[in-house]
Amino acid sequence: MRIVAQYLLFAAMAATGCGQQAPTAADFAVQRERMVQQQLKARGIKDERVLAAMAKVPREQFIAVDARASAYEDGPLPIGYDQTISQPYIVAFMTEQLRPKPSDRILEIGSGSGYQAAILAELVGEVYTIEIVEPLAKSAEATLQRMGYKNVHIKVGDGYKGWPEEAPFDAIIVTCAPEKVPQPLVDQLKDGGRMVIPVGERFAQQLYLLEKKNGQLKESATLPVRFVPMLREAKEK
Repeated sequence: MRIVAQYLLFAAMAATGCGQQAPTAADFAVQRERMVQQQLKARGIKDERVLAAMAKVPREQFIAVDARASAYEDGPLPIGYDQTISQPYIVAFMTEQLRPKPSDRILEIGSGSGYQAAILAELVGEVYTIEIVEPLAKSAEATLQRMGYKNVHIKVGDGYKGWPEEAPFDAIIVTCAPEKVPQPLVDQLKDGGRMVIPVGERFAQQLYLLEKKNGQLKESATLPVRFVPMLREAKEK
């Protein structure tokens, strides 16, 4: 089934390259609903608010125009500067693990294109997101502003250090992989809060759910994953 889907996607991209009309907003809406049904619900994503956010946010807006035909493909996509936009299922899975509430203040490490922040912005009160690659941060900020998200706050910086001026946070989501859980992020997580974070080397990572109770962390491994490594120095281009 996956092979057939990939073939059809390739055919659609080839047809677009041959002068046929690019996908319209209505086409993308159909693809988005199909993604929710086949990639998310079929794999066990159950939170109705998360599913609704995934069905609403136009993923194609967070991808370069010439790659938008692939927006709802079942996998990550490059967004430049050796970074990626995560597979839709991983975005939904990590978001669901946070158990987001409308009153929550969430910290995201690794803004990327801004897509994950947009999903969170549909679900919580405030999103604080940090991106170390300045051109990506500026692009994500512009996209989020253009789409009307006023509850997302983005800054350029080292995500390992978190955002102490705005701490503590109800939840923290990390979309790049450190080799160990950064202590500053643990310190900035509220008691009773949850953190979802990939940990490990480039080709051997595990996604963890960390729950903070009475100052102690309860750790649960959830999925084997492959994320870009967490960068520690400002990378400008």
